Amino acid sequence: MTDFLEQVVAERRADVERARGRVPNIVVGTRESPRRGARDALAWALSLRRNAGRLAVIAEVKRVSPALGALRSDVDPIAQALAYAGAGATAISVLTEPRHWGGSIEDLVAVAEAVDVPVLCKDIIVDAYQIDEACAAGADAVLLIAEALDADLLHRLVAHARDLGLGALVEAHEPAAFSRAVGSGATVVGVNARNLRRPSELDIGRVRQLHAFVRADQFLVAESGISSVDDARLLPARVDAVLVGTALMRADDPAPLIRGIAGVRRTVHA
Repeated sequence: MTDFLEQVVAERRADVERARGRVPNIVVGTRESPRRGARDALAWALSLRRNAGRLAVIAEVKRVSPALGALRSDVDPIAQALAYAGAGATAISVLTEPRHWGGSIEDLVAVAEAVDVPVLCKDIIVDAYQIDEACAAGADAVLLIAEALDADLLHRLVAHARDLGLGALVEAHEPAAFSRAVGSGATVVGVNARNLRRPSELDIGRVRQLHAFVRADQFLVAESGISSVDDARLLPARVDAVLVGTALMRADDPAPLIRGIAGVRRTVHA
């Protein structure tokens, strides 16, 4: 059986080499987020929700799901992101991978310029060049997938993002990879219920299996498979945030779901 994640990793490595051939160096500097006066705007925003005892919502803009096909191929990313932010989303996730999620770096630029909440660049990141690109596009944080990176490269990419003033959400589905995520140096870690090696496989109980391994000083995000307020209520109390994409992209109006999930109370933990 084809390993989908390995396929996309190979594609993105080739994409980076082509991009580097055209633009050898992306000029970026250490910067403060325009959305707050210090670094790691994503962790800062999640901390506000945690302190308030409420679940945070990271609302995602994407045109396509590898598991489910086209969602909203004609979506206006700015309008979608503004609708999310207006409904109370804590942060916006923007897909930039083009082949399987229908994203682009232009979508990231547009959304980052339009909203006041932190913006996460979501891609299969395999090289520091992509983090430079995300920073230049206005992202506040980047997604890193532990299964796609060995431990050394994962640590280096988390550190590189931090050096640029960006946060990192390090996600995993597999237990061994989640251990690497927790030990990567990232402040925000995620459990993806979807197995990106075989995207049709969804295990919504995965976060319940792994949440106890998160350190007290880290924020935990539950990703994939959350399509209702009831789904959010069933999550372990240790979960600080949910990342929701497909359900919001399919909704005629995403606001009720965002408001409902954002109203779910959490246990305030040390």
